Amino acid sequence: MVIRYLGHSCFQLTSSDGVSLITDPFTKVGYELPDDLKADVITISHGHFDHNYVSAVKGEPEIVSSAGEYKKHDIKIIGKESFHDPLQGRLRGKNIIFNFWIDGIEFCHLGDLGEEISDELLEKIGSPDVLFIPVGGTYTIDAVQAKEYVDRISPKAVIPMHYRPNDGALDITSAEDFLNFYNNSELLSIPNGIMRLFKKDLKADEIQIIYMERMK
Repeated sequence: MVIRYLGHSCFQLTSSDGVSLITDPFTKVGYELPDDLKADVITISHGHFDHNYVSAVKGEPEIVSSAGEYKKHDIKIIGKESFHDPLQGRLRGKNIIFNFWIDGIEFCHLGDLGEEISDELLEKIGSPDVLFIPVGGTYTIDAVQAKEYVDRISPKAVIPMHYRPNDGALDITSAEDFLNFYNNSELLSIPNGIMRLFKKDLKADEIQIIYMERMK
């Protein structure tokens, strides 16, 4: 399968059969999504402008934006409610965590998760192979909290998101504070924002932090 990082919390995952899923398309973050973006499925973690800009995606994608269990184009998707802030949604509302399965790999996209870690929330997240986690703070968990989530979840691979690049416009931090928790042997840098991933690449006895700079 192929993973493209398009910036912010937006990824395009394309299966070996050519089915494409996009997470949290954005606008007004300082840079734009590609003009030729197409998908079969879009997941939306919450209704804010930097996560729900579905009009940027061409084609006739099916949109999943609420908790529940779905089967879309042979992709199993499970959405579970969480909170966008540490005050049970009183500041910024609810957030949907999505687990989905593509080419035998379980992914978990935490959206704009903002609540403190808890046993209840960890049970919802489960044991994904690959974890997309926000690290920029301000509106979500920060680098320190993200590290705690990673330690408790123990996925095989972690892809940080919702961080500020050099041309970003939102009041969030870069990914550097999170990346500094890990040594060079644990880090894989993807400077062009696109990578191929196969289940055999994921090792049960080690964690890999995959730092993807967005595809321009």
